[in-house]
Amino acid sequence: MDEAAAAEIPEQQRVFLDKEHPAAWRALNGLGLKAKEAAAEAGLDGTLIELLNVRISQINGCAFCLDLHVGDAVKNGESAQRLAVLPAWRDTNLFTEKERAALTLAEAVTNISDAHAREREGARARKHLTAEEFSAVSWLVITMNAFNRVSIVSQHPVRRTRE
Repeated sequence: MDEAAAAEIPEQQRVFLDKEHPAAWRALNGLGLKAKEAAAEAGLDGTLIELLNVRISQINGCAFCLDLHVGDAVKNGESAQRLAVLPAWRDTNLFTEKERAALTLAEAVTNISDAHAREREGARARKHLTAEEFSAVSWLVITMNAFNRVSIVSQHPVRRTRE
């Protein structure tokens, strides 16, 4: 649903999944924190974590999560240039081999329906990621996809910020 269509639905008619079932939301948040912890233990930095969150949210079209995680990426030191070209990351030399492997894996796990592509991309990612990094990236992607779906189904609004 595009922003204009979402705006037509009065907020009181929206079902915010996080508000209706806060225990489930807390559990998802807990999983997200554990995934971030695993990523940190695997040596993945906050910039890469947010880069993955942004890319996954781009693929899923989650405006709320994009708004949140682009801001977090900038706070973690990500550049405007890299964020701008992120949808076309394969066509640039702005990303390290490890970042490229993580982005490859993130896209394969997010677009999970193509088993052959997922296996091929997973094998490509394994050339540059340890088993611990591969697992940590996978958990980050799985949880971010869940957060995207909660926000999309709930139609969480993106609020204008003061500039």
